[in-house]
Amino acid sequence: MESLLRFLLLLSLLLHSIILVQCDDEEDNLLKEINSYRATLNLTALTKNDKAECLADEMADQFKNQPCTNSTGSNTVPGTEPRFSGFPNLLSKCDLNVTVTRDGQILPACVPGLVSSLVVSNFTKSQYSGYLNDTKYTGAGIGSEKDWIVVVLTTGTPEGSFTPDNNSANLVSKFGSISHALFLFVIFFVLH
Repeated sequence: MESLLRFLLLLSLLLHSIILVQCDDEEDNLLKEINSYRATLNLTALTKNDKAECLADEMADQFKNQPCTNSTGSNTVPGTEPRFSGFPNLLSKCDLNVTVTRDGQILPACVPGLVSSLVVSNFTKSQYSGYLNDTKYTGAGIGSEKDWIVVVLTTGTPEGSFTPDNNSANLVSKFGSISHALFLFVIFFVLH
């Protein structure tokens, strides 16, 4: 019985890590493609912003059960902007506030199956391209759930940097890292 429990726990961790890697690959690929697009316009590459990524993940999670309703024939919905319910709560989950996100931009899109080429064109060949062409945006975070993908653009200004100016965010971040390390230690201990 104990060996079955260990096997199921290990299998669960393996499946979870595969899903996370697949999502990260999708999101990393989109950032790479957006940066390639920006390079053709002689713009600097967007850097990955962890807080913006957290917000993008939270936003995508909010949208995941909403259907893609405004199909354009190519299975994309260029520029679709669903309502952001509970936005202050989403900011709070990422240790953010309105003062450091005011100049940022949230670009949600629904693409059935998240087909890579359609996702890229959804951002580079729609009204979203205007934001991607703008030199004021310097960073990005990307999150996806089901058919939804969200790009959050950040700026280099204090009002759009997505960098909280307080030490409590650093404490929360450190606590999160410590709790993850402890979790992995417990899993290792249980398996051996």
